[in-house]
Amino acid sequence: MRILFLSRRYFPAISGMSVYAQNLLRELVGAGHDVTMISQYRGDAFGTRVYGGGPPPPVPGVRVIGLEQLGEQSSGDFERDIATMVDAICREHADKPFDVLHAQYGYPTGWAVLLAARKLGVPSVVSIQGGDGHWVGSCCETHRVAMCEVLAHANALLIGGASFVDEVCDRLGSDPARFTIVPGAVDTERFAQGTPDGLPTPHIGPVRLFYHGRVDRRKGVLDFIAALAILREQGTPFAATISGIGPDVDPAQAMAADLAFSPREIAFTGYAEYGQVPDLYRRADVFVSPTYAEGFSNTILEAMAAGLAVVSCHAVGVSDCLRDSENGLLVNPGDIPALAGALTRIVTDTALRRGLAEAGLEECRRVYSWSAVGRQIMDVYERVRHERPATDFSVDLPEDPTCRFRAEPHLL
Repeated sequence: MRILFLSRRYFPAISGMSVYAQNLLRELVGAGHDVTMISQYRGDAFGTRVYGGGPPPPVPGVRVIGLEQLGEQSSGDFERDIATMVDAICREHADKPFDVLHAQYGYPTGWAVLLAARKLGVPSVVSIQGGDGHWVGSCCETHRVAMCEVLAHANALLIGGASFVDEVCDRLGSDPARFTIVPGAVDTERFAQGTPDGLPTPHIGPVRLFYHGRVDRRKGVLDFIAALAILREQGTPFAATISGIGPDVDPAQAMAADLAFSPREIAFTGYAEYGQVPDLYRRADVFVSPTYAEGFSNTILEAMAAGLAVVSCHAVGVSDCLRDSENGLLVNPGDIPALAGALTRIVTDTALRRGLAEAGLEECRRVYSWSAVGRQIMDVYERVRHERPATDFSVDLPEDPTCRFRAEPHLL
């Protein structure tokens, strides 16, 4: 099958979308499919600092095309970049026709694929991810209508879990029956500890707490720092690492400085090449993700695969893979005293920490392998490949210049 995969972000940008795309592309190539990936990327200094920028690197067995987000970078002009994506898809299709168009993210890439599918007569698949449900559609009428059209007219919709289906439907009025739940997945071997039991090697010193991912207040990173201040005040020993880049690196570092944390208490490691990430997990004991919402958390799955105990939140996209006191500790998003309490428990109770890590590792190996998830996605391709795309929708969106993402497009 000839497949076009349209990505919102790919490496060198560090995000869950990059990881998802990398693993899916590997599975598709391994199954013998002819794959082209077109990926957007930030090429400006600001975008590079926030995400990691530059054209996508070569991917074995995949034709890779990078499209710089010129409209987004200059003025939040998503429409300009959408037109560029549609033109690129159509050019590639004219050279060698596609069987399926698959977009990662509902807007802007999902809207671009819907428009291209209508032009080319090719079915579309759209993976609905984090920001699609949490933020897009509440920002302005332009994006609300675009998301509603994608949800109503793509040939198939993939989504990570039932809690995320509920949020998307509540926010945008979609029919829950339209969604196919395909959970997140992880390359379990890549993140394995290499120890007999799969858990971190015992060490002398304080319990090592690890945050990795987008440094963004919506991911709870500022709450994590505030909770660590409570641990220090009560005399609970710890060593914390915050890894990654994002829109709130400067506020997070300023907060740590204002609270007089030393580098030995909180270390900021900045951008990490994806090849280095498994080693970062292996230097930790506990993964902390006090997020407010996820589509499905790749970093939590990576942590589970690395045998780390996990502390997170009762949040959309988390509750589909973690259950409180069974394979993780969960608190309500934004509840800093409760977060500090959970961190205290997991730091001071070795048996609890080990039990949660063992349960998470076992479930991760059993449920969240990419071989199983890749097969589910390919089954969806096979189901829709002979369907016609929808044409009964308007290609014109209402103009609403009030969208907050036009001023801060990197947050989309």
